Amino acid sequence: MLTAFIGTLFRAIGLNAGPFIGSWLLPCGAAGAVLIASWLVEAKQSVIENMAPVLTRLFTPLFGTMLILFLAALLWTGRGVDIDRNMLIAFDLLLVVVLGLLLYSVSAREPRMPANAFDAMQVTLVVSALLADAVALWAIAARINEFGFTANRVAALGENLILLINLAWSAVLYLRFLTGRGSFTALEKWQTNYLPVYGAWAALVLIFFPLLFRFN
Repeated sequence: MLTAFIGTLFRAIGLNAGPFIGSWLLPCGAAGAVLIASWLVEAKQSVIENMAPVLTRLFTPLFGTMLILFLAALLWTGRGVDIDRNMLIAFDLLLVVVLGLLLYSVSAREPRMPANAFDAMQVTLVVSALLADAVALWAIAARINEFGFTANRVAALGENLILLINLAWSAVLYLRFLTGRGSFTALEKWQTNYLPVYGAWAALVLIFFPLLFRFN
């Protein structure tokens, strides 16, 4: 998944990440996966039970680094983001992955523990995802203005905005926790209270979109 996102994100700004993926990422990733998996089997006999928080700690810095490099390449090259429907879906999936990493971290963390370096890493990941998605949304708005609305485009855009709002307020709550101005429990409550929003949007798309767009 990480490899697919690297290729997709950099392709959106006209850069080919294929040579890096083939020459460095896949060989080093495969070798590193073997070593890490061996260590996990030795260190944690109940590795299946603890897999979610372990994967969160492994992939949070990797996805954060990917997003920071993407934003740096975007600024360095000055290129725009080429967004089509598939690319929009890819950005939606990216936000879903970042939200999943955040949820795994929140569920596995003791709320009364003080803030640490991993919490700062989580905030960096969320903020980087928000910045990358803001660039994508700008390109999406231009595309909709040029080609108009379709059912698929509006459904993907709505999901994108819902995820964006969730992550944006999560970043605010996490920053408050890091700076000692809020509690970690507020972040947990925000995530659970936001769940009905996903259900409401899914129901809207399922029930009303066919009528609104006349089944096109």
